[in-house]
Amino acid sequence: MAIPTQENEDQELRRSAVAPPGGARLARSARWVIGAILPVAVIVVWQIAANIGLINTQLFPAPSQVFARLVDLAANGVLGKNFLISLQRAVIGTLWGAGLGLAVGLLVGFSSLAERALDPTVQMLRTVPLIAVTPLFILWFGFGEESKIVLIAVGAFFPIYVNSFLGVRAVDRKLFEMSATLGFTAWQRLRLVVLPGAMPNILLGLRLSIGMAWLCLVVAELMGATSGIGYLIQDARSLLDTATVMVGVIIFAAIGKLSDSLVRLLERRTLRWRDTFAG
Repeated sequence: MAIPTQENEDQELRRSAVAPPGGARLARSARWVIGAILPVAVIVVWQIAANIGLINTQLFPAPSQVFARLVDLAANGVLGKNFLISLQRAVIGTLWGAGLGLAVGLLVGFSSLAERALDPTVQMLRTVPLIAVTPLFILWFGFGEESKIVLIAVGAFFPIYVNSFLGVRAVDRKLFEMSATLGFTAWQRLRLVVLPGAMPNILLGLRLSIGMAWLCLVVAELMGATSGIGYLIQDARSLLDTATVMVGVIIFAAIGKLSDSLVRLLERRTLRWRDTFAG
């Protein structure tokens, strides 16, 4: 009979840690169900209130009316066309803004000289409300795509800049001292010490940047656009078509939640090594 050794016990522990428990899938389904309770309850109460006349369906159309309008807009291609335009604007603006914010945040966090030179100006600009500078972007770049993309990029820049900077400064000083002792180059320090230590903050900044990008997209399309979901909402508002306005709001909410969930999935995959309190 084989005698269990410490090595065998360690292997068993590793396998049990890697392999998900039998109820993991059930637990995930339970989380989905719990998360859906509140929105489903709101929709049910909303529909009942509309059916029995407690609310004005002209101002608050029933969920069934909103769903019917969603189907109509999807069937005639209006929704898909405007959604793709809005998605393109959001992706381009977020890539520019978040990419530049990440680069500048790492630079400022890594170099005290860069912090003294750049951070005061960036912090000053960060406090300026974007709605206040939107007319300037329109004056400078016109009503075309440039002004919208610049507005989205500016909105996406600051959250990831701040979190990248804080993430670098949160890295343990002893790790920098050890990397200097081992003779790491600046690139090796950045790749092997700074980025892993700052990754939690960077991913948090990315989540906030994506959310801010969608908010800026709405502002850009409401203030001056001839296409996009924001334009669809603005046009429906002028026609008192509340159901279409609700469809636009639902689209923004759904795509915002989806993009946030994707970043959270990336966070779970990238930060498996963390052992933090999970509630």
